[in-house]
Amino acid sequence: MSKYLNPKVDLTFKKVFGEHANLVKSLLNALLPLPAGMTIETVEYLTAENVPENPAKKYSIVDVRCTDNYGRGFIVEMQSYWNKEFFSRTLFNAASMYSKQLAKGNPFERLKEVYALALVNDEAFNYEGDSDYMQEFYIINKKHPSDIHRDISLIFVELKKYKPADKGSKAIKELWLKFLTQIDENTVEVEDAMLENPEINEALNLVERSAYTDADIYVYEDYLLEVMTQRNSVENARNEGEEIGFEKGEKVGIEKGRAEGRAEGEKQAKLAIARNLKSLGTMTLKQIAEATQLSVADLTLI
Repeated sequence: MSKYLNPKVDLTFKKVFGEHANLVKSLLNALLPLPAGMTIETVEYLTAENVPENPAKKYSIVDVRCTDNYGRGFIVEMQSYWNKEFFSRTLFNAASMYSKQLAKGNPFERLKEVYALALVNDEAFNYEGDSDYMQEFYIINKKHPSDIHRDISLIFVELKKYKPADKGSKAIKELWLKFLTQIDENTVEVEDAMLENPEINEALNLVERSAYTDADIYVYEDYLLEVMTQRNSVENARNEGEEIGFEKGEKVGIEKGRAEGRAEGEKQAKLAIARNLKSLGTMTLKQIAEATQLSVADLTLI
């Protein structure tokens, strides 16, 4: 029987980051591009009623929401697979948290930054020549790119693109990424650097299989099955779409070829007639062009 459960699954992810403020604080400090000197020192979870209903909640965790000692807001979510709506939903959730500060009576000048950290267990962005696993989105002046507004920051981490640093690295960013990408039901051995770090070690203890009841394991396995089913459905739909597109493209290509062939044949026939008329010497080029519906330029070439 496996020793660990996968921390990217709904049940375990919430256990680690939704119930232990010190761990989500460590994760945020490690992965977010925070301004120099603005380290998160304390974290306070927001209540569940602040979380909007998510139609894809089976596959996206959006309930780890908190504020820090500076009043900044944070959203941490895990997306099991990428879909085109996820970016918009992440932006909506961050904007919603940002705007709710006004509902508390805060004037505009007191609005605090909101960070949305989206951990994606998939490949989401395919920028040519860019294999980086982290993508950052801010409000930027297109004409003056150095003018960046970080009122709302969207940080996407594509876990499948992450390449581990040298084994034994003690950098907390590397340790959290290894925890999220290397720990699952197949994990047999955990490297010493992870075990020696107090926060990572605590997180490892929280995803030990022995810490969960049989009922918990049933929920955990049901979630994995749901995600697998949904992922297969998406892949099948994509493959079917590609096949249909190929068939349509092939058909369009054949029809286009036939049309081009007919047009070329008709033009050659007109040119043959034009040659005969031209050889008689009784008509001007303009008259031959009108009779054959060819251009004078075409006629000068024959």
